Amino acid sequence: MAKKTVRDMAVEGKRVLVRVDFNVPLDMKTGVITDDSRIRAALPTIRYLVEHKAKVILCSHLGRPDGKVVEKLQMQPVAQRLSQLMNLPVATVPDCIGDAAEKAVNALKDGDILLLENIRFHAEEKANAPAFAQALAKLADIYVDDAFGTAHRAHASTVGVTRYLPAVAGFLMEKELEALGSILTNPEHPFAALLGGAKVSDKISLIQNILEKVDLILIGGGMAATFLKAQGYEVGASLVEADKQTLAYELAETAKRNRASLLLPTDVVVASNITAEATGEVVPIANIPPSKYIVDIGPETIELFSQQIRGCRTVFWNGPMGVYEIPQFAQGTKAMVELLAGLKATTIVGGGSTAEIVEEMNLSYRMTHVSTGGGASLTFLEGKTLPGVAVLLDKK
Repeated sequence: MAKKTVRDMAVEGKRVLVRVDFNVPLDMKTGVITDDSRIRAALPTIRYLVEHKAKVILCSHLGRPDGKVVEKLQMQPVAQRLSQLMNLPVATVPDCIGDAAEKAVNALKDGDILLLENIRFHAEEKANAPAFAQALAKLADIYVDDAFGTAHRAHASTVGVTRYLPAVAGFLMEKELEALGSILTNPEHPFAALLGGAKVSDKISLIQNILEKVDLILIGGGMAATFLKAQGYEVGASLVEADKQTLAYELAETAKRNRASLLLPTDVVVASNITAEATGEVVPIANIPPSKYIVDIGPETIELFSQQIRGCRTVFWNGPMGVYEIPQFAQGTKAMVELLAGLKATTIVGGGSTAEIVEEMNLSYRMTHVSTGGGASLTFLEGKTLPGVAVLLDKK
C-alpha cells in the first residue's frame, strides 16, 4: 500500500517532527564524522520543509548509548555538518524532550531547523514507552519518518509518536520503498541476487522470499562455506553453520525446480589466519586445505560471476564477497562493485556494510539505488512488515 508523504501535508507554519537516521560513523578520538552519506540522504526532505516554511524539528539516535548520556555521542557534530550542507544555521538543545526542548521549539521561526539531542540517551526510546513518545509528539503538529534505516524497529520515535500525530513518509523513505519494492513486484528480467556476508542464517528468509522472482542467485562471502559444505566440499577451518547445511542444500534444490541458477564459487582465496599480516592463496574449491580459512572469492569466480551478471537487467547486491576490511582479501568485493557500477541495468545495493563499501569506493552515484538501511532492507525484502512503515498514513 502506497503511503502518504510530506507532499500530502500542509506544512507552512507547522511544527514538523522528522525522524532522520543520522547514525553516522564518527572518529571517536576527534569527533569527526567519517561518512556523511546518511545526512546527505535526508537533505531533500529537510530542504522541502524549509522551503515550505515549516518549523523543522529533527530527531535521531547516534551510536549505542544504552539509555545513558554519553558525551562523545552528542549530536553537536552532526548539527555542524548539517548546517554546512544546508548552508543554514541548525540549532541544538541538550535534550530531546522536556522543558528545554519545548522552549527551543517555541523559539523556532518558519523555516528554522532544530536538531534534538540523541534520543537513545533515554532508555524509553527503544522500549517504545508511551509517556516518552507522547513527550516527543508534544513538540510537533505533524510527524515525518525519513529514517528507513530504523523502520524495522518499533521504537518511540518510529512507532510510538504516530499514536499522537498524523504520520507520513519523507522523500528518502518514499525512495527506499519504491526502489526495494520494485524488485519484489516488478523486476526487469533477467534478475540476479548477489549475496555475501558471514552467515547463511542472515539471508535465509531473503533467499526464500525471492527464489520465485530471481533468475540467478550468486553466493559469496563467508556464507558460501555452508553452501559448499552442503554440496560435499571440504571448507577447511571456515565457519560452517552446521544446523543450516540441510537448508542450504534444499535452497539450491528449490532454485533448480524454479529454473533459477544458484552459483557458488569455483575457486577461493584461503589464508592460515584472518589478520592484516596474512597472505592469501588461490585454490579450487575441491582443494581447500584443512587448516585454512576462505577469505575471498578467487579470480575464476570473479570472472564467472561477472559473465553471468553482465547479462542481467536487474541486480540486487547485499554482503561482501570476502573479508573486505583486510585489503588483500577485498579484491572480489571491489570487482563486484566496479562491475555493477558499469552495468546498464537497475542496480540496487542493500544497506549496512555493503552501502559503506560502495560509498568508500566513490561509486554510489553509478548505482540505481544504495539503501540507507541494512537490517531494514533485508527485513523488507524478506517480505516482512516494517513497523515504522505500517503506521504511516496510506494514500487511499
